[in-house]
Amino acid sequence: MTSGGTLPRGATRPQGARGARAVAGVVVIAHGGQSASTQPTNPLQPAVLRMIPVAAAVRHALRGSGAVVLRPRFRVRGWNGAQASPVGDLNETLDGIAATYGAVPVVLIGHSMGARAAIRAAGHPAVSAVAGLAPWLPLGEPAAQLAGRRVLVAHGTADTITSPAETWAFVQRAREFTAVTAIEVRDGDHPMLRRARLWHAIAAEFARSAVGLSPESPESPESPESPENPATAGQADNAAVAAAVTVAAGDQPRVIL
Repeated sequence: MTSGGTLPRGATRPQGARGARAVAGVVVIAHGGQSASTQPTNPLQPAVLRMIPVAAAVRHALRGSGAVVLRPRFRVRGWNGAQASPVGDLNETLDGIAATYGAVPVVLIGHSMGARAAIRAAGHPAVSAVAGLAPWLPLGEPAAQLAGRRVLVAHGTADTITSPAETWAFVQRAREFTAVTAIEVRDGDHPMLRRARLWHAIAAEFARSAVGLSPESPESPESPESPENPATAGQADNAAVAAAVTVAAGDQPRVIL
């Protein structure tokens, strides 16, 4: 990822070269992109901007915990076939995190192409957990690298950009290697604009749980579109979301929120 030093863009160096403050964990937020493009990313493109509120929700959920939240940026906008461009960027970022913070839990949370990259990079020895939001997981996407990792995948029923069906097929394959929590977001779209607060709560509660924190006190991340109809508009308090992000396949193949 684009960076002027050993840490990825958006990272904060520990306080002091010798007396670094204790870090409870690191959460990396990975943005989306395109199937093919070598055009450089920029901070104002929609895929990058989309992750600002996600990162803010995660930071808020982890406040006071000693965890660090990073929102780096890929070098180029595309996946680019066998190059899998963002995967190399993420691996470089993970190497930098390990060198800087040592053996701390590292959680990857990605959207769309960033989710695919995060799931691919989850085999890095620093990674303990990974979440994919509205992920791009085409048929044949490898899953063996997820062994021993905690995994969550969430996809909206109204997504017309990436395929929910391919996501659920990937979940079945991944469950051969590890436990996977699968969440179906009713009426959720690809940009995560519909029921945005629910998407943010899923990311935040997964991050909290993955770094070993207790759930947030209940709030109501209801959708602004239709708060009077919680069955379709997504009124779900944080306690329900916190419960959902810990559901394993043996308990329920897919949670619907």
